[in-house]
Amino acid sequence: MEMIEYQRLAQRTANPKLSEIERIRNGCYGLCGESGECIDILKKHEFQGHDLNKDKLLDELGDVLWYIAQTAVGIGTTLEEVAQHNIGKLRARYPAGFDADRSINRTE
Repeated sequence: MEMIEYQRLAQRTANPKLSEIERIRNGCYGLCGESGECIDILKKHEFQGHDLNKDKLLDELGDVLWYIAQTAVGIGTTLEEVAQHNIGKLRARYPAGFDADRSINRTE
């Protein structure tokens, strides 16, 4: 599936009455909640003896992606543009791939 198709299909389940800023806020709030659910799965595995539930983690990652898509719509961009922007930032930060020294002594 192409990112733009995912974003289009995800919009079918978004509240169409939200304003731009409401869509941004809903997206960012949702990201916090769903990211917390991801870390809770890992916490249960590491500290409570649970098996690492990869299927549940997959569900939560999908929810994270949904909220990223909503936030992107709110700021007037696409998931493709978000991904391209991120790769550009990473290439500038780590031109030859990950480097621990560049990570520790990072300039913004």
